[in-house]
Amino acid sequence: MSSDAEMAIFGEAAPYLRKSEKERIEAQNKPFDAKTSVFVVHAKESYVKSTIQSKESGKVTVKTEGGEDQIFSMNPPKYDKIEDMAMMTHLH
Repeated sequence: MSSDAEMAIFGEAAPYLRKSEKERIEAQNKPFDAKTSVFVVHAKESYVKSTIQSKESGKVTVKTEGGEDQIFSMNPPKYDKIEDMAMMTHLH
């Protein structure tokens, strides 16, 4: 993986290509539950992060800003801007 210093060659684009080392460490240590963290399809934002609140009779209730709709499993925060997508648990 590239260090923050090596990313400097990308100039202003660097923050959009890779998180800083501090952000990567924070993401690595952030609590994450793969069973309840999902993405929900949203009309304006494409997908919004959501948390499953309950599952009953084939229906799922999620807590999100954009309402309820089709849901997709979410990858842990440590995979944000990862170079090798083969390492991701879920690929949409």
